[in-house]
Formats: sequence, C-alpha cells, structure tokens
Amino acid sequence: MNVVERHTAEALAELGHRVDLITRRSGPGQPDVVDLGGGVWVRHVDAGPAEHLAKSAIDAYTDDFATAMGALDRYDIVHSHHWMSGIAALPLARRWGVPHVQSYHSVAALPGDYLSEGEPPESPARVAGEALLATESDLVVAISAAEARTVVSRCGADPNRVVIIPPGVDSQLFRPRAADEPKWTWPHERGPACSKGYMLFAGRLQPLKGPDLVIAALGLVPEELRPHLVVAGEVSKDFAGYAEELRAMVDRLGLEQYVTFLGSQSRTRLAEMMRGALLCLVPSHSETFGLVALESAATGPPGIASSAGGLREAVVHGETGQLMDSRLPSDWASAMIRLLADPDLVARMGVVARIHARRYAWHNAAQCLTEVYSRLLEARDGSYDQGTRPLDLQPDVARRPLSGDLHADGHVA
Repeated sequence: MNVVERHTAEALAELGHRVDLITRRSGPGQPDVVDLGGGVWVRHVDAGPAEHLAKSAIDAYTDDFATAMGALDRYDIVHSHHWMSGIAALPLARRWGVPHVQSYHSVAALPGDYLSEGEPPESPARVAGEALLATESDLVVAISAAEARTVVSRCGADPNRVVIIPPGVDSQLFRPRAADEPKWTWPHERGPACSKGYMLFAGRLQPLKGPDLVIAALGLVPEELRPHLVVAGEVSKDFAGYAEELRAMVDRLGLEQYVTFLGSQSRTRLAEMMRGALLCLVPSHSETFGLVALESAATGPPGIASSAGGLREAVVHGETGQLMDSRLPSDWASAMIRLLADPDLVARMGVVARIHARRYAWHNAAQCLTEVYSRLLEARDGSYDQGTRPLDLQPDVARRPLSGDLHADGHVA
C-alpha cells in the first residue's frame, strides 16, 4: 500500500475519524474488508482480474472500479489518490453530493517535456484525465510546491483550490542508530568494498528512478575510496527487463564486487539499512516529493539527489545533502568522492538532516487535512464562503476535529 496513504489514514484515525481505503482487488485471496485497527479499514473491490497488473494497464478498469465503489455506502469526503482513482470517484462524489479531493503523487509528462526522459506517459487518457480532475475537483492536495506548480501550470487547477500538505516521517521507525545497536550489513561478502561501508539506493527499478546513473558514477569513484552500493527495490512490471539491464551494466563496468541487488524490502528493514548507510542516493528524473530522501534524513545519512521536483524541498542543498543539476556520471562521482573523503562533513550534514526531518510529521499532515476537509463540508452546507476565501492549509490547532465518520478513497493498484 502507498506509504503516504496509509500513514495519513492512520494519523486521521488518531484524530478521531474513520477512514476507508478503497482499492482494486489484486489477488484472488484478498478479503473484501481488512481492519487495520484504530479506525482504518481497507476495502477490496472487483475491478478487472484479481491479479497484479502493470500500472499502465489499470486504467482499462476504471469504469469497473467506479461501479464497485458505487455499491458502497455514501461517504462524507472522497479523497482520490492518483488520477485513475479520481476519474472513477469524481462522478460518484457528485452523485452523492459530497466534496471530492484529488491528490496526484505523480503527473504525466507531456510529449517533449523534460519529464519524458526516463519514462513515457503511461496512458493516452492520463493527460486529459489529470486536467479534468484539476479543474473539477473541489480541492487538490499537493505534497510539495513543485507538485502544486505542476497541477496549476500543466493541469489548469485554480490556485485557490490547491493546498500543499507535505508528508510526514515515522520518527519511531526512521531514527538514528543507537550506540549499542549493531550496524546493518548486506547479506553477501563482496570483496574489498566491504570494509568501506555502503551507499544506498532505495526505489522501484525503472528508468524514471535513475539507478543506472549511480551505478555508472560508482565506477568512476577511485577503488581506494569506493564503497559498496546496495540497490533495494522491486522491479516495476512495466519494465520487467530493466533489472537485468542494470545487472549487465554492473558486469560491463567490472563492479560485481561492489553492487548488491536486494529486491523489495519491508519498511523495518529499509530503516535498518538507512541507519547504517554512508549516503542515500536519489537520482530520479522527477519526484513529487522524494519521501525516501526525507526518511533517510531522519535516520542520519545525508543524501545526494537530483535537483528535481519535490527533492528540492526534501533535501536542503549543502546542509542536509547535495542536490545535482547534472545527470553526468562524472559529476555524480565527484559529489560522492567529496563526501566520502570528508567523514566530518558527512557527520555534520547528518545532524542537520535529522533536525530538518523533524519538521515533517504525519500528525501535522492529518491536522491540515482535517482543517481543509472541514472547510469543504462547511462550503457544502453554505456556512463557508469558499468563492472569496482561499482555503488555508494551516490547521487551527484549537479547532475541534470534525465529528462523525470521515472516509477516504484509496488508489487503484
């Protein structure tokens, strides 16, 4: 399940609301309803085959998802995550007479746009669908200023109907390593790099995320300084052969002893890996926020990240890590060398990174959402003049939480 959706739902539930996460059944054994505890429920509905599908194939079943949602009880708020959910849920919210809130998490690249580098648009219907949701939804919730700019300039959203609510970090899980806590080690002894520690890449294995860039850069780091590279992430079904391309690249560059592919990891294991890493690498072509960079900051290691989208907000250049305008392996290698050669600088950046990450909490995000949800419901009841007063994301902490049930619609995948 999407990390942002689950943690937001749990934080809303802690404020006294009930949240339903509605998602497509992607396996034959998935029950209709799963109680996650504390007022959060997952509802699996039938929309297409009960199997894991490539993301690019899911929009063929949007109508089925809408029909299945329509058989459920009416909700007070419908909050769609990703464009396919929005296309299904927007007409339903209108029929129910309740507000519809849209979050994108990623926006399609237009033909010829810089975001096209690394990954093509997923569906011919996506660009038009995202524009429809931006203009017809009651509110768009962006997770970064970069995403807000995109949904206004590219999708045509009314700026008065867009709020920025950053994600949070689970500070209990993503925390610095305790003095008596053993450092995580990768499962295979891989030669001389073992004594120099490791850098971490964590993300889906697809061109958009750019793991090929850090592999190429690693090959340019001098052997006497070169650490190991741990690559943690599942293969995206849309790019099933990409992992083998990366392995072939490792072999071609003679880095067999320096790179380990570990596949998808649990959140607990990911936090352990981050606590022991020298650096966290985020070479994505684009990111609406870059949550993995913020989670890494909370554990301590600074990041080297692309200066793209929300990564410019998750990483403070020169203070919590290094932002890269270039996608040349030689430039990334230079950034690695500079930090690896200066452990004191890395330690100072790590301290500031942890301070920076403390600004982001799921409880804060839930409070902001409760405020804007409340105002949308007031607007529906005619007690809030939404047309002349832009929505304010800053929560009024003295305001009592919205009473009654509050539900959110999850993503279709």
